Amino acid sequence: MTTGMMQGKTVLVTGATSGIGKVTALELARMGAQVVIVGRSAERCAAVVQEIQGKTGNGQVEALVGDLSLMRETRRVAEEFRARHTRLHVLVNNAGAIYDKRQETEEGLEKTFALNHISYFLLTTLLLDLLKASAPARVVNVSSGAHTMGKLDFDDLQNQKNYGMGGFRAYGQSKMMNILFTYELARRLKDTGVTANVLHPGAVATGFGRNNRGLFNRIFALLGPFMLTPERGAETSIYLASSPEVEGVTGRYFERKKPIASAPASYDETTQRRLWEVSEEITGLRETVGG
Repeated sequence: MTTGMMQGKTVLVTGATSGIGKVTALELARMGAQVVIVGRSAERCAAVVQEIQGKTGNGQVEALVGDLSLMRETRRVAEEFRARHTRLHVLVNNAGAIYDKRQETEEGLEKTFALNHISYFLLTTLLLDLLKASAPARVVNVSSGAHTMGKLDFDDLQNQKNYGMGGFRAYGQSKMMNILFTYELARRLKDTGVTANVLHPGAVATGFGRNNRGLFNRIFALLGPFMLTPERGAETSIYLASSPEVEGVTGRYFERKKPIASAPASYDETTQRRLWEVSEEITGLRETVGG
């Protein structure tokens, strides 16, 4: 990685206090970017900012604290970012989780859906004008190979009827939404100079899934030794955020820094548009993007 290749670029990375989000923020800071991380804990955010500054010598690292499973906090994070910055060159939507039991947020949304999809949609849409003003700019969405399990049911998007398989059904569906959202976003951003791509990081040994208890937690712990390190898992996110090789490339699904085909259902443009419209209704956003 070339030190300085991101000099003058402003980057926002969500879910960046651990795992691949933290590694992504660290390496982009090492390349000279001004990096803003988002995390739920003020204490952890402060510690990670200090760690990244110490390891990279880059003093331009800061944090925004917010629980992105809540729309009001996602809006506040966007507002705080806009108050501090007039440019955004790269947005990495990385925050995500899996929950073994169905939970709802204070705002009445199923938590997997709220964090893994609605936060991506809402934060991106609220910051689109900054991305356009900073073009060439990039949106990088972290999905998962689990999207192949994610058949969308618009009558049960929030998994009230069928949460299923210890949360894996809800998780797979949310990861399918990441891809559908990315493809629709890329189409709406045509000719704006802003690209949107989505990726599968691989099976990564992080704190992912450890928010759950009992058997679920033990399964993730047992699988740990067979998984990628966070450093390996972050490689594709870093590549899509920084590499000149993907300048102008948009609307693609990547794994191991290569574009590959996502599940056939993800290419249905009617489903992409419908998900966008439903997301607008839920978030209260009515503005159209890119015509």
